[in-house]
Amino acid sequence: MPGSSSVDTMKKVVQQLWLEAGLNQVKVSQAVADLKKFCLQNAHHDPLLTGVSSCTSSFRPQKVYSFL
Repeated sequence: MPGSSSVDTMKKVVQQLWLEAGLNQVKVSQAVADLKKFCLQNAHHDPLLTGVSSCTSSFRPQKVYSFL
């Protein structure tokens, strides 16, 4: 059938639209407020804000020990 591919595609589109229509929508202002609150609550865990101590940094050059 030449038109079945088009029908299948349209069925998938309709199915996706039904799925998206069932999702709860959040206002952008509320999403921004929630994201800001989350960032402020977790800022002390963020190494980009707090820095990484030199003894725990994985980018620090490793010490080389040699035995005589």
